[in-house]
Amino acid sequence: MIAELGDLGPLILQLVISVGFAFLLGMEVYIKTPEKERKFLFGSERTFAFIALLGFLFLKSNTLVPHLYITGFIIMGLFFLVYYFNKISKSENEGITIILLALIVYSFPLVLQQFPLWFSMLIIVIVLILAEVKDQVKNFAKKVYTEDFVTVAKFVLLSGVILPLVPDKEIITGVPVSPYKLWLAIVVISAISYMSYILRKYVFPKAGLILTGILGGLYSSTATTFIIARKSKEATEAPSHYAAAILAATGLMFLRVYLLIVVFNPGLSIHMLPYFLIMIAVSSVVTFIIYRISPQKEAAFDIIPEGGKQQNPLEMKVALIFGLLYVAFSLLTKYTMEIYGHSGLNVLSFIVGFTDIDPFLLNMFQGKYADITVAIIAAATLQAIVSNNILKMFYAMTLGSKAMRKFILIGFSAIIAANLILLFFAYR
Repeated sequence: MIAELGDLGPLILQLVISVGFAFLLGMEVYIKTPEKERKFLFGSERTFAFIALLGFLFLKSNTLVPHLYITGFIIMGLFFLVYYFNKISKSENEGITIILLALIVYSFPLVLQQFPLWFSMLIIVIVLILAEVKDQVKNFAKKVYTEDFVTVAKFVLLSGVILPLVPDKEIITGVPVSPYKLWLAIVVISAISYMSYILRKYVFPKAGLILTGILGGLYSSTATTFIIARKSKEATEAPSHYAAAILAATGLMFLRVYLLIVVFNPGLSIHMLPYFLIMIAVSSVVTFIIYRISPQKEAAFDIIPEGGKQQNPLEMKVALIFGLLYVAFSLLTKYTMEIYGHSGLNVLSFIVGFTDIDPFLLNMFQGKYADITVAIIAAATLQAIVSNNILKMFYAMTLGSKAMRKFILIGFSAIIAANLILLFFAYR
């Protein structure tokens, strides 16, 4: 008898989860439905629980009465069809969300039976969240520009259609560049930049300075430094906040570069992990200290120029420029190594830091050059980052307000000094 009760454990658990989920969903639907529309509902909060119970009983009885569960689903569908036509004849609301939720509730016992418990709980979370954020989704849809839907289509085309089709063969013998590697680099860079673009545009449209710096660092720390530095001249107070935002962008640049290493060269990512952990920590501490120097209330920051728009990172001209730079740096790296060896690569990595470092670094992470070891790539990466930070410090000092310059000098000096110390160890 005890053994039989033990066997009933999973069955009881499925029943409790099915009915509990349905009851929660029923309450959510009833609360979210405007009072004037509630008279058109097919039931109350308990109705969803009864539907789940019906689905559970039909499913478990399916072996005794074949096709009982499917027959019940069809009857439910016909009932909801009649209900829907009756509702739209009396109400202006033509939505079918409640009907779909009821059918999900009926189907959920089958989900619990066929899939692992964690997957079933994930379905519950997704359904409850989607039911809750109805108003937020509508507000978001009103803000989305048509061009952004086109942009999503572009990204699907870039990553899901073109990428699998391009060949993975070297374009030039001896130069580790193939159409596949080039296109993969464009897709990954575009994905990271586009995530930052979407967060900045829709999720945090009125972000403060620090958050603007963080999101901008994922997109382009150099461009963010340029914009915030120019904006600082319009500010009358809290210059340390503008400096901290620029330093935050630099801190996120370290995270961005490390993510690229993880994607394109997992072996190198293990070697570089201590370096990047230290640099992210140093950047974060420096940013926090500079920010706390002037503990004033931070205003919202609009990074979009007045009358203008944020640049979309998936524009084809951006991808074209990136691709040309990627090939150019591949050729430069190959011939620099052949003619000047490792010392030439050190000089090249320093010079590259004053341009766009992403194409150079991605070429280093993806390429398999004969004489370039993991240690050499690590040193070249840190070298390029040092010169890039020097460039950003120069931009911030020359384009920013005079009151901000001392904070920029202190902050970047600390970050660059830490970077140089790690570079010394990388060379050794």
